[in-house]
Amino acid sequence: QVQPVESGGGLVQAGGSLRLSCAASGGTFTSRVMGWFRQAPGKERMFVAAITWSGGSTYYTEAVKGRFTISRDDAQNTVYLQMNSLKPEDTAIYYCAADGNPRRTYIERDYGRRGTYDYWGQGTQVTVSS
Repeated sequence: QVQPVESGGGLVQAGGSLRLSCAASGGTFTSRVMGWFRQAPGKERMFVAAITWSGGSTYYTEAVKGRFTISRDDAQNTVYLQMNSLKPEDTAIYYCAADGNPRRTYIERDYGRRGTYDYWGQGTQVTVSS
């Protein structure tokens, strides 16, 4: 079993940048699909970005395309979310998630499904001020 642990959240002004990190505790992210989701107050947890187990493909929700970049460093057992040109509407708790099934591939829409992921972190708060 692998436990994702997020870090890097904080308070930033609109237009600024943050880089979130997700480290593995008690296991490895190697060969697992990894995703980032976010949950704003009073809203459902929504898909942000995902990266395939090989790192060869990435997927993003439309609202963050061109601003956010997901990447992985398997040697460091860490996944990143680089967030640029942040907007107040990006304010949310950001969660890292890991697929419980190594080397799985999915059709594109399934990378954005919460049910694809078995392990979830506790989240890190990102607040963007206007």
